[in-house]
Amino acid sequence: MKTPPKSAWNPDRLDARAFAEAQGRLQMDTPLSHLPRLREEADGAALSLSDVQWEAVAEMRPGASGGAPSPWVHLTAHTSLPLTCQRCLGPVDTLLEVDRWFRFVADEATAEAQDDESEEDLLAMEPRPSLFDVLEDELLMALPLVPLHGSCPIEVVLKAGDPGVDDDEAAPRKSPFAALERLKK
Repeated sequence: MKTPPKSAWNPDRLDARAFAEAQGRLQMDTPLSHLPRLREEADGAALSLSDVQWEAVAEMRPGASGGAPSPWVHLTAHTSLPLTCQRCLGPVDTLLEVDRWFRFVADEATAEAQDDESEEDLLAMEPRPSLFDVLEDELLMALPLVPLHGSCPIEVVLKAGDPGVDDDEAAPRKSPFAALERLKK
């Protein structure tokens, strides 16, 4: 079967079965403005935001128990996103990469029923999925839990004993139980 031109596939409402039967391929550069949840994660002080380069390639694969073939889509993506370093609080460019296969099933109920026994990621064909939403979800899951520089560009004060940190310990501390002690007398 001949692959239709790229413009024939709508990534906002993908007909996954037709896309897989045609062995479709979508290759795009998407600005972060089209992925608002991911854009919110970016360091606001950072000026440069790169586009997300991604590709979706589809194929039909035979069912596990000899059943009807299922549509599969292989999604790959990469971008660099400035995040806030949790050590120095400055921007740190973080490479995000996605390399994931998805098997499509008829609907949400089928996906939910097969999810526990299935090792692959399942998506429903109806309602038609948005590849932009799938892409954004996968990139959000690829975010590091704690973004850090390998070596921070500024000196980081890691403990109160470092020079330049006000030492509040020199002043005597009041016990939180002092008022209770007075009541006891």
